[in-house]
Amino acid sequence: MHRYDSSRRLLAYGIAGLAGFVDATGFLAADGYFVSFMSGNTTRLGVDIGTRVGSAVVPALLIVGFICGVTLGALVSENASRARKSAVLAVSSALIVTAAIGHALGSKLLFLGGSVTAMGAINNMFRKDGEVAVGVTYMTGALVRLGQGLAARLQRRPFDGAAASFALWGSLAVGAIGGALATETIPVWAPWIPVLASLALLGAALRLELRPV
Repeated sequence: MHRYDSSRRLLAYGIAGLAGFVDATGFLAADGYFVSFMSGNTTRLGVDIGTRVGSAVVPALLIVGFICGVTLGALVSENASRARKSAVLAVSSALIVTAAIGHALGSKLLFLGGSVTAMGAINNMFRKDGEVAVGVTYMTGALVRLGQGLAARLQRRPFDGAAASFALWGSLAVGAIGGALATETIPVWAPWIPVLASLALLGAALRLELRPV
C-alpha cells in the first residue's frame, strides 16, 4: 500500500470507505450477513450448517455472488487495454446502481446480489502481476501490517506501511459507520449514496489513469 503514490493511496482509501458503507447497508438488510467480508460469511456458513442448516443458504449464496464478482472484475481488468482501474470501477458502479434499483423496487435479492457482486469486482482495482495487491473490502491484512509496524516501532526498527494500513482500515470503518447511520436515518436514500460516491471515485480514477505522463 505504501508503495503507491499519494493519489493512488487516496483512491484506495475512498474505495475502502465505499466498501464499508455498502457492507454496512448489506449487513443490516441481510440480518447479519456481509456483502464484502467473506471470512465472516464463511464463519456464519459453518455456524449455520452446525446449528440451523436451513439458514446456510444465505451465506452460501453471498459467497458465490462474491466469487462471481471477483471473476467478472478480473476479466474486465485483464482485458482493458487502458485505464484498468476505471474499467473495474465502472462495472462495480453499474452493479451498485443495480443494487440501489433493487432496493427501490423492494427486491432484497436484487439489492444484495448487486451489492455483493460489486464488492467482489471492486477488489480487482489494485492488482499486480495478476493478483490483488491491496484488498479494499477486507482489512485483516491491513491490521496484521499495523501490528507488525507497532512491533517494529517497539524494537526501534524501520517498518514502512503501518500508517497507510491504519488509514485503509479507518476508511472502511468510517464508511461502515456512515452506512449504518444512513440506513437508520434515511433508509430510502441510503443505497443511492454509494452510487454517487462510486461515480465520484470513477471520475477520480479516470483523471488519474488518463492524465498525460
